[in-house]
Amino acid sequence: MIKKKSRNKLRQKRHLRSRKSLVGTPIRPRLSVYRSLNHVYAQVIDDVNGVTLASANSKEPDFSLDNGGNVEAAKVVGKLIGERALAKDIEKVVFDRSGYQYHGRVKALANGAREAGLKF
Repeated sequence: MIKKKSRNKLRQKRHLRSRKSLVGTPIRPRLSVYRSLNHVYAQVIDDVNGVTLASANSKEPDFSLDNGGNVEAAKVVGKLIGERALAKDIEKVVFDRSGYQYHGRVKALANGAREAGLKF
């Protein structure tokens, strides 16, 4: 009998493959995206020092939308992470989609961050 591999395990393998070349530096940190079924999370990470510089997610108390797992919520989270990164004088980032397709919520988060002023 053929056993189907878990989608998340396959995504994690893709993420590890892409992380070989994606490194966040203090000058150009990494914007990492994680999406669960109900929420979207984003972090700006300096991999050299191992520090999270800014973060935003759809579970925060001041989040404006009721549903945190859709495209609109991802766009709002993207704008939030962009504003928080710019407040810490971070203008350029490397986008890490964490093995997800650049489509739907991941694309909306990236566009929201670009609208806020981040460049990648």
